[in-house]
Amino acid sequence: MDTACVNNRPGSRFPVSVSTLVEVGKYCFLMGLILWLLARGTSELGYHWQWYRVPRFIFKVVDGQFVPGPLLQGLLVTFQIAGVSLALFFVLGVVTALMRRSRLFLFRALARFYLELIRNTPLLIQLFFIYFALSPVLGLGAFASAVLALSLFEGAYASEIFRAGIDSIHKGQWEAAHSLGFSAFQTYRYVVFPQAIRYILPPLTGQAISLIKDSALVSTIAIYDLTMQGQAIVSETFLTFEIWFTVAGIYLAVTLTLSFLARVLERKLRVQ
Repeated sequence: MDTACVNNRPGSRFPVSVSTLVEVGKYCFLMGLILWLLARGTSELGYHWQWYRVPRFIFKVVDGQFVPGPLLQGLLVTFQIAGVSLALFFVLGVVTALMRRSRLFLFRALARFYLELIRNTPLLIQLFFIYFALSPVLGLGAFASAVLALSLFEGAYASEIFRAGIDSIHKGQWEAAHSLGFSAFQTYRYVVFPQAIRYILPPLTGQAISLIKDSALVSTIAIYDLTMQGQAIVSETFLTFEIWFTVAGIYLAVTLTLSFLARVLERKLRVQ
């Protein structure tokens, strides 16, 4: 009997699969090794940990009222930037994917130019170009420049995900829709996208996670997101390791939560 198939059946001697226990053991070993190396490194540097000073930078309670600290305020800005960018890169991804599949050469050429330009240049350079070169002409602020740069960058990668998902649908599905008299819009709306979403959801989740992590670059144009707030606190308190580990932990909590929600949604789509 395959030990990886042992599950939570009544009467089972192994309430959890052996493979799961092995993976948990590997994770615990790896985290223990990282903590040990960290402790050794900081002890060699003579660093004095001051974790007790960190909580007030996350939140504090004043007169019975919850008051968010600078890190939570920065996280809110990160959520705002990531939320707007997520919606825009979704639209850009769909539009670019449809342009790539268009019969018109002009649409295909424009989509190809956009993809090659964005995917072959660093995000930081794109962010600087939009903020310092385009924003004075277009009248954009720092927030709008950051959203535009992130949307264009992530949308280029999302478009290939959408295109691959669309191409994965068997041509018989397209022929069946056409035989029923569906228009192109109806075919995509009722036949293609409901089936393609099952294939594109996992990579889209990864792209959304990349968006949240890439949003840390907006601190370079003086937007007080989570990363910028961390930099400001470190410069004032010199709590280098404590603050940056806390910032990393917040990013990790956000991305893990997003991954968990995506897995739940993916499971529901499989059942349907």
